[in-house]
Order: sequence, then structure tokens, then C-alpha cells
Amino acid sequence: MEHEQIPTRTVTRLSDPKALRAYAHPVRKKLIVALRTRGPLTATQAGRLLGESSGTCSFHLRQLAKYGLVEETGGGTGREKPWRTTTMFTAWDDMSADPEAAAAARELTEVTAQGYFSELTRWLERRPGESEEWQRAAFFGDRFVWVTADELAEVGRELLAVTDKYLERLAKPELRPPGARLATYLHLGFPDVTLPDAPSSDTPNSDTPSTDTP
Repeated sequence: MEHEQIPTRTVTRLSDPKALRAYAHPVRKKLIVALRTRGPLTATQAGRLLGESSGTCSFHLRQLAKYGLVEETGGGTGREKPWRTTTMFTAWDDMSADPEAAAAARELTEVTAQGYFSELTRWLERRPGESEEWQRAAFFGDRFVWVTADELAEVGRELLAVTDKYLERLAKPELRPPGARLATYLHLGFPDVTLPDAPSSDTPNSDTPSTDTP
């Protein structure tokens, strides 16, 4: 495990298979999100926030601490000890040369993706009860683009740069403007595997429309 320091961005990079599998637990992932977005929390506070028992949260916090993902802030005793995350983000490489680490990383990626879409589903279920302002502010859609691997990677970096200007608000509540809410932004980009790749001779010429959008 490594801690990486980048301006406005701190990252824990997991590589140990045991750490990868430990982080894949749904409650632990929720605890990390809670600590990163709501500040230091005790096991009791985290339990109330997540709908879990304080004992469950205390156990999982200790497991996260074992792998360097969280730490005690000092003060308090037992389940009233405040905890905080050690970094702002967690990353891992699912193309590791170590087969065991690669398998554990792929499992973590799949669990994370499932969590993303569970969260999206919850929002869609609750959306009718939200204000018109927030319903219109939320966005949902996709794009199909022809890009090289390098270009797709660059798109990812550019989109991250757009949201980076808001990162400081995670750690400094005083920077959040009135009316601000915690929002989830998912960035996904991957080769389309639904349709087979077309041979180069079948590539449309420049006069052929590529989308249905005018």
C-alpha cells in the first residue's frame, strides 16, 4: 500500500490482495465515504449515519485501520473514539502482474461498480420527491465517440480536472456555499463491446452521419 500526495488530492494505492479484499466489503466502503464526506466520526456516529450498529462499525473501522485506510484522531475511548480517513481517494491496479492481486483488484472493481449503480437506482427512486431545482440539476446520459486509447485516457484526465476545483470543500465545510449538497459524479469510459469491431473497409465515409443527433 502506498500513500500518494498530489496538490489537492491524496491517494492510497492498494496492491496487497488481502487489503484489496478487505476494502471490497460494502460496509467498509460506506464507512470510507462517510468519513471522507462528513469528517471524523465515532463508531456510534457512523452507525447512526449508515443504519448499522456501533459494534459493527467499530469492527470494520479497526479492519480499515489495519490496512492504513483510516486512523484515530485522538481522544475518546471505545466506540466514542473519532476516526478519519488517511487520504481523500483510494486506487488500485487490476492489471497487476501478480495473479492473486489482479483477481482481488478485479473483484473490488466489480463490487465498486455495483455500488455505483445501486446509488444511482436509489436516486432515481427518490428523484420524484426532490425539488425541481435538484431534479433539473442532476444529469444522466451517454455519448459514443471514436477515440484511441490515449485519447480516452486524456478524456478521463480532463473530466477529473473539471471536478478537482471542488475537492477542497470535502475537508473545509466553510468553503461550501449556501444550498450546497453532497453530489455523486461518476466518470466512466470504456470500449464498447456490445457490437463487434467493424473491419476498416466497413468504416463509414465522412458523408455518413454517425449519430441521430443533429
